[in-house]
Amino acid sequence: MPVVTAPSHRGQEVAGLRSDGGSPFISPDEVYKLPGVIFKRVGDGRPYPDHGTTLSMWAELAPRPVRLDELVTVKRTLDLETLLATDSTFFGDLFPHVVEWKGEYYLEDGLHRALRAALQQRPVIHARVLLLD
Repeated sequence: MPVVTAPSHRGQEVAGLRSDGGSPFISPDEVYKLPGVIFKRVGDGRPYPDHGTTLSMWAELAPRPVRLDELVTVKRTLDLETLLATDSTFFGDLFPHVVEWKGEYYLEDGLHRALRAALQQRPVIHARVLLLD
């Protein structure tokens, strides 16, 4: 399989699969040719007011497509065990929960599902979106 590489947050190159069969590392000039980031931004906490939406209220919202690169996460960390668990999508809602507030889309619940989609190179997920005024 071909190798693709990406810079880490410290500017170091990280080996992966690359499509052209070339070197497993990229030059600094190639960094700018890489596709966009997974999420729009990694947040730390919920900047929007408490909405008090229950799981049954979330279930009433029809899922719709949301681009990963438009999402702002509300968690800075992810439990790797949750991401890699074979039943991680079995419990709870099948669709991530997104809050739309002041023109931003905040990924409130389902970070592991969104990251799985990104790892499968899917730029869009289906999520339940709650609009806050």
